[in-house]
Amino acid sequence: MRYQEFENIMSAQRMSRYLTACGGNSKKAMTLYRLNLHLSQELFTVISCFEITLRNSINEHCLNSLGNDWLRNAALPHGIFDNNQCRLTATSINDACRSLNHQYTHNKLVAELGFGFWRYIFAQHQFTATGKTLLQIFPAKPTSTPAMQYNQTFVFNQLAQLNKIRNRIAHHEPICFLIGHPTKDTTYVRQHYALTLQLFQWMGINEAALLYGLDHINTVCNKIDAL
Repeated sequence: MRYQEFENIMSAQRMSRYLTACGGNSKKAMTLYRLNLHLSQELFTVISCFEITLRNSINEHCLNSLGNDWLRNAALPHGIFDNNQCRLTATSINDACRSLNHQYTHNKLVAELGFGFWRYIFAQHQFTATGKTLLQIFPAKPTSTPAMQYNQTFVFNQLAQLNKIRNRIAHHEPICFLIGHPTKDTTYVRQHYALTLQLFQWMGINEAALLYGLDHINTVCNKIDAL
């Protein structure tokens, strides 16, 4: 496809960053656009695997400590999330239950709730409401020191970073540039990729085995860097 036709489809405004990053070389700009899509697919897959692992680990922990249907019960009157501090969490659960309607099962409810919901289980009030024990799902997490606290706030902020780049990909925003600049750069992706692998490791999961055949992020990043 000729660049002009490609630009007409994708829009000149959208392609301008790619063209600038490639020094005006339209062929390279199209290649960079396609590599960005490939990289987005790769990273979204890895983060999706982590999201599933995270929510399943939280759910398993809470099933053991809070009982069956803990999630739906938490949002009921007098449930652990039935308070002003956890109001949005309870609302998310109730909205998901209504969406499922007669198809409700606990497992479907777990799957219905997104990454942002599970991240907020590590917010201060939600973490307290569930018994202040959720850090147990990260058995290989470093031990806190006076200089560095690996507490629920730290985990919450790490998850926020992954949630942000996940949403960026979901909204079709590019991830192959230096943030805020039309400059080709894979640092942003490599940092978040490393963070995802680190969190897998903290959970005691062999991330290389789990992601076997799915993870080509470094390969695509290298192609972008070499373009």
